[in-house]
Amino acid sequence: MADVSTMGSHPLKGRLSTSYFPNIPPSAPKATISYCKSVNNAPYTALMGVVVDARQPDRHPITPRCRMRKLVGSTNRWRLPESLGSDLLGSRQAIKSVAMPFNQSLINIITAESPQINMNLDTSMPYKFRQTMDRPYTQPMAESGPEAVTRSGSFMVPKPPQIPASAPSRMPAGPVSKYVPSNARPTTPKDIFLYHSKKNKNYVGPGGKVRDHALNHDVLLKCLGMDWELHRPYVQKSEVLAQLLREADDPRLQKYYRSPASETLDNYIKKSNFYSNEYREISNRLSMVDGEEKQEEEEAKGVDHPAHISQKRFNNVTIIKLDIRDPLVSKRAMAVALGNMYHDEQEVNREDVVGVLAASSYLGCKSLMDGCAQLMLKTISYRTVCQFHKAASKYQQEHVLLACERWMELNLIPQLSSQIQLREVPMEVLQKILKSNRLFVYNEYSVYKTLAYWLFLQLNQHIQLMPSHSTVLTFFNSLPKSASFLDNDDGQIYAPLFAAVRLHGIVDTNNIQDMQLMNVLPQSTLIDLLSQHYHALQGGGDMAALRHFTTGAIRQGFVVDDEPHYHSEVFSLHGFHFELKAVRNNKDQIAVFMQRLRPGDPILSFRQCERHTFSMRADREVRYCITVQQIDSGDHNMKTTGVVTQKFGLGEKTSRSEVIKLEKLDKPAYVVFSIFFPAS
Repeated sequence: MADVSTMGSHPLKGRLSTSYFPNIPPSAPKATISYCKSVNNAPYTALMGVVVDARQPDRHPITPRCRMRKLVGSTNRWRLPESLGSDLLGSRQAIKSVAMPFNQSLINIITAESPQINMNLDTSMPYKFRQTMDRPYTQPMAESGPEAVTRSGSFMVPKPPQIPASAPSRMPAGPVSKYVPSNARPTTPKDIFLYHSKKNKNYVGPGGKVRDHALNHDVLLKCLGMDWELHRPYVQKSEVLAQLLREADDPRLQKYYRSPASETLDNYIKKSNFYSNEYREISNRLSMVDGEEKQEEEEAKGVDHPAHISQKRFNNVTIIKLDIRDPLVSKRAMAVALGNMYHDEQEVNREDVVGVLAASSYLGCKSLMDGCAQLMLKTISYRTVCQFHKAASKYQQEHVLLACERWMELNLIPQLSSQIQLREVPMEVLQKILKSNRLFVYNEYSVYKTLAYWLFLQLNQHIQLMPSHSTVLTFFNSLPKSASFLDNDDGQIYAPLFAAVRLHGIVDTNNIQDMQLMNVLPQSTLIDLLSQHYHALQGGGDMAALRHFTTGAIRQGFVVDDEPHYHSEVFSLHGFHFELKAVRNNKDQIAVFMQRLRPGDPILSFRQCERHTFSMRADREVRYCITVQQIDSGDHNMKTTGVVTQKFGLGEKTSRSEVIKLEKLDKPAYVVFSIFFPAS
C-alpha cells in the first residue's frame, strides 16, 4: 500500500490506487441497549421456569424512556421475564415470540441510534451522518489542483473526479428552472384575441393589395388599460367603434383624437404668452438649428431605414379610445368580443357569455349580442339562471329575461332550492316568481321551506355550502324569542315574500311544528292558520275564509322526469282524499287526472286509514285546475283544464275529474293540481 506521505512529492496522474475503508462505528452504550436486550431475553427467561432459589428475575427498571407495558396482544412480543407457571395463554405467546422473527416495531427499537450519538433529533431537518475520525469530511484542500485529494485528520480521501465541460451533466449546477409548456400557460386576453383574429389570415387593402393583418393594423383601440390592434374592415361590424373611427378621421375633430405625445411642453410654451418676445426669438432660432441637424440626419439614413417605416406606420394608425366602467366587462370578455369581429360565426364559451354580451353591448355588435342571447337560452341551468337574468335585465335582452323567469317558475323548488345559487336570486325576482300562477310546487310547505332557506343564506353570507334542514331550524330557533323575525326591524323587509306563501295549504302537523320552532312568522299568523283548519273540519271542508281561487287554491304536484307507465300521489284535505294520477293509456298517450278515494282504499297507507279524518259526505263540490307544463326546445308549453267546478262522489262515474291527454311527453313534465273547497 502506498505511503500517503509520498503523495506530495510528485504529481498524481490518475486516481489513487489505495482504497478507503472506514473503521467500525463505535458500539452504543450499555445503558442505551439494556432495554432492547431485556425485551429480547424476556420470553426465553419466562419459559425456563422457576430456578432452584425460587427467585423471580428482575424486570427492567421503568424510566420515562423505557415504559414496560403490562398488557400485550397476541401479535406483540412477550416481554415479561417472570416464570409463566400454569399461564397457558402467556406460555403460548412466549413460545410464539421465540418461534417467530421480530416484528418491525421491535426491529426499529433495537436498531435505533442511541440518543447520545444521534444527530437527527429534528425530523424536519435532512438526515446527517456522523462525522468522526472513522467517517471524515470530504473537503478540497487549499492547494487543490486537478488531481487534488482531500484531507480530514490523518485520513486522505480521494476527491471525486471532475466531469469535463463537454460531457453532458446529469446533475444541474444550479436550481432547476421550471419549464411550463405553451399550452399549459394560462391564456392571456391577448392570446384569446389573436386566436380569433388570426382565423382570417389576411384581408384586401386599398388597391386590391393583400395585406397581412398581423403586421399592418391601422386602428389602435385603447380600452380597459390595453392597446387592441384592429383593422378597419372588421371594425365596421361595431357601430360604436365605426362611429369613433369616423369622428377620428374628421379633420374638424382631430384635436380631440390627437396623440398625447404630440402636445409637448415646448409647444405649450409657444402658444402661451408667459415669456417675452426676446425669449421667443431665441427659442425659434434654436429650434431652426435643431431642425436642420435632424434633416441632415434623415438624409444620411437610407430610404429603407426602419425609422422611416415605423414613422410611416405610426402615421397611418388611427388611435381611438373607449372608456368602459362595467364590472361585467373583463379584458378576457373584450378579447373574445373583438376577436369575433374577424369571423362570421360566433365562438363564445358558456363561461364567458355574460361578459361577452356586456362587451358587445358597449361595442354595438348586434349580431354578437344575438349569438350570446341564443347561447344563453340553450344553457339556462341552476348555475347560470341568476347571472343570465341579471345580464339580460341590464342589457335589454327581453327574451332571455323572460326565459330565465319561466325557468325559475318551473325549477325554483325542484332544483334551485337545493343549490347554493339560491342566494343569488334577487328579492324582487323571488317575490314575482312566488306570485306567479305558473309556479310549480310539490306542496305549499315546499314554498315556505324554500323561502326559509333563501332567508338563511341572505343572513349568513359566509356560508359556502347548502345547509341542512336541521341547521336552518336551529339558526332561526336561536334568535331572540321576544318577537318573531318578521316583527323585528331587520325582518320587516321580508314580510312581502312570506305574504305570497299560501300558509292555509300547510296541513301537516309536523310542518306546522317546525314553523312554530323557527319563529319566523308572527304568532298571530300561526293561530289564524290553525283556526282556519279547525273551522274547515267543523264545516265539512268548506274554506269559507277564502274567496278567490287564484290565491286560495291549495297546490300539489309532481315531476314526470322519466317514461312512466303509472304515477300516483295522494292529496288529503279536511277529511277528503284524492288520488293524483298520470297514467299511460297507450303507446303515445298519457292521461293526467284525479279521482276521489273511498275510506279503506288500497292506495291509502295504514296511518292514513287508521289515523286520518274521513268525511262521509256523499258529494263534495270541488273547484280545481290541472296544469301540465313542458319546455320543448326552449319554448314553454302549457296545457290546462282551466278552473272547473265539479261535485265528486264516491261512485265510479262521479269520482273522476276531467282528463288531460298528452300526445307527446317532453321530459321533464311539471304537473300541478290546484284544489279549492268552496262553501256548499
